[in-house]
Amino acid sequence: MAPAPEGIHEATLVPWLEANVPGLRGPLEWTLVAGGRSNITYRMCDAEGRPYVLRRPPLRQVLATAHDMGREHRIISALVPTDVPVPETYAYCDDPTVNEAPFYVMDFVDGHVVRTREAAGALLTESARRRAGESLIDVLGAIHAVDPDAVGLGELGRRDGYIARQLKRWNGQLEHATSDVPKGLHEVHDRLAASIPEQGPAAIVHGDFRLDNCLLDDDGRVQAVLDWELCTLGDPLADLGLLLVYWGEPDEDLHEDIVGYPTSVPGFLHRADLIDLYADRTGRDLSDIGFYTAFGFWKLGCILQGVLDRYRDGAMANDGTDVESFMGRVEGLADRASAVLDA
Repeated sequence: MAPAPEGIHEATLVPWLEANVPGLRGPLEWTLVAGGRSNITYRMCDAEGRPYVLRRPPLRQVLATAHDMGREHRIISALVPTDVPVPETYAYCDDPTVNEAPFYVMDFVDGHVVRTREAAGALLTESARRRAGESLIDVLGAIHAVDPDAVGLGELGRRDGYIARQLKRWNGQLEHATSDVPKGLHEVHDRLAASIPEQGPAAIVHGDFRLDNCLLDDDGRVQAVLDWELCTLGDPLADLGLLLVYWGEPDEDLHEDIVGYPTSVPGFLHRADLIDLYADRTGRDLSDIGFYTAFGFWKLGCILQGVLDRYRDGAMANDGTDVESFMGRVEGLADRASAVLDA
């Protein structure tokens, strides 16, 4: 059996898992799941071949507000009985003697992660691609329709001033970056801060809602929404704006070195279709969606700046990522945000 990957301490972890995850029995087989750029995700199979998922923070450079395992576990657990598709959760541990850092265990949900155009073409038919867009908007509407108080998430965060708080939070990360930050990110921050739309009714905000943070079945329907670490309460239009950032269309100059665009293959809905569907699903006013899209480009640039720093400083498990490619992507995202604001 292959040795456990970095970040897994089997001698203390496996006995804890056997005692706290119903039905789990060692020995375990481990696979590091590539693709996540903040918290680290492992697939583990027990002696019976049953798969689970374990999530833990980065190996170093842990920011408590961004890598709070207990908070992420609490959010997913609260959403299990709602219309939002999430994996079932099994256990949470904050004892550092078990695996060095807090972690939680949840069910492994089988499904397609569609991250590239090649994957979209190989895994989904044209009709499934259309259905994927419809399903994502249905699920996003379901997230925003959850009553936070009814599911025990009423104290997850402040409800007002979401964009202003997000600007402050991510700009603060830029100020503490360990590598050079493109000037454009600072300039876009100032433009956004000067033109924040009035916030409508607050909702649960996923914070990183996009196609490849969802697991799809063969028909394109969302089976589970993943990566809830940025979730809070606030302005739901920020979720839609970020989804549009990742949603490319055929025949566009897509700058694929900045963001992968699986939705640029035939069959997927266009951005205007997503906007119309969301408006019909929720009844919200989307006249300022351009601002939220620009904010999404800027926020993604801030996130990738942090990822760049963590990889350069050795805080992430080695998954073969081309770290230097992040430099141009961060600059490109600042340019895209500025262009949307100019439109």
